[in-house]
Amino acid sequence: MPCLRLLCFALLCCLALLPATPLCAQDEPAAVPSLLAMAPAKKADGSRFRLGYFEGGPYAHYPATLKATVQGLVELGWCQPLEFPPVQDLEDARSIWAFLAANARSEYIEFVADAFYGGDWNESIPRETVKQDVLGRLTQKHDLDLIFAMGTWAGQDLANAAHTTPTLVMSASDPVGAKIIPSADDSGLDHLNARVDPTRYQRQVRLFHDIIGFKKLGLVYEDTVAGRSYAALDDVTLVAQERGIVLVTCTAELESVNSGQAARNLKACHEELAPKVDAVYLTENAGMQLHRLPVILEPLNKARIPTFSQSGSEEVRHGVLLSIAQAGFRYVGEFHARTIVQVLRGASPRSLPQRFEEPPKIAINLKAAEVVGFDPPVDILMAADEIYEAIAVAPDPNAAN
Repeated sequence: MPCLRLLCFALLCCLALLPATPLCAQDEPAAVPSLLAMAPAKKADGSRFRLGYFEGGPYAHYPATLKATVQGLVELGWCQPLEFPPVQDLEDARSIWAFLAANARSEYIEFVADAFYGGDWNESIPRETVKQDVLGRLTQKHDLDLIFAMGTWAGQDLANAAHTTPTLVMSASDPVGAKIIPSADDSGLDHLNARVDPTRYQRQVRLFHDIIGFKKLGLVYEDTVAGRSYAALDDVTLVAQERGIVLVTCTAELESVNSGQAARNLKACHEELAPKVDAVYLTENAGMQLHRLPVILEPLNKARIPTFSQSGSEEVRHGVLLSIAQAGFRYVGEFHARTIVQVLRGASPRSLPQRFEEPPKIAINLKAAEVVGFDPPVDILMAADEIYEAIAVAPDPNAAN
């Protein structure tokens, strides 16, 4: 049965690579916005739309999502083509925003230089302080036309009636489970839109099980609403029950402490889980930063435990065995860009689609496979969209401090 499932997945991956066929109007009348609804436009007074950004702290998904979204805006004609400079720190969205503020050329949108807000995961600035700074600007200055809320923390902090600035929640693990939105089909607030893929994590765990065939799966999470949401606990539990997998959990403080302590707590849980499980599902939390992965993964690699990244292929490149490849985040960036354009042209964020399912693609690290003693079957390698042959090491952004 696992072989049959993998063959089906390989066929899906191949189909995903085929050119997209435009939908006829009678097929999906509301699925694709009209060209008129997407056409570049200035504000009624002839000025540019002003954009802001808010994140809970540095995370590799965030700058990657931001760049892909900007590329989507370029393709829609809202911004002139630009080439991002190479960066050392793949988690540093602040420098990307500064680059956009200084270099993005557009008659229609402006990436406001002083409208970047980052919380640094409670490391140097308390979360509540940053939240109040952002809300203060949105409720008093009223000088932003739209703000990106990147990740669960930012989404939770802006999903309220304290302001009315159009807010797009991006790269949140589970916006419904985290109480950012009440459902995948309704954001609950007119100014709010949160991209969601309701079955994403179920698909991930099923794929991981199809490939590895484990009987005991390890999962670390913080036992709070946000922590259970980050870990997709309900989805993992559902698949475990569905397939007869024993779910072995370890709870730790991962969001209520700074990122350094979160990483230490995460490693301690991995040391506890290593002798008890056959595989570990690595989920998003403040401790899962790229430069910390060698330490975090050490207990699992020593015990030859296969790992799967909930986050995506950047963590695979840095030493996790498997994940779903994001194909350069292109598809999700295009989705966000279409949403942004429609909002700027007058659509209510609440009225726009939130559901977006990423194409099925596999990412695998062959060096990580060697470390844990996993010999990838040929069909997995054929289905893989991203194959890494070495384990990259990310620089510590705090090393020079």
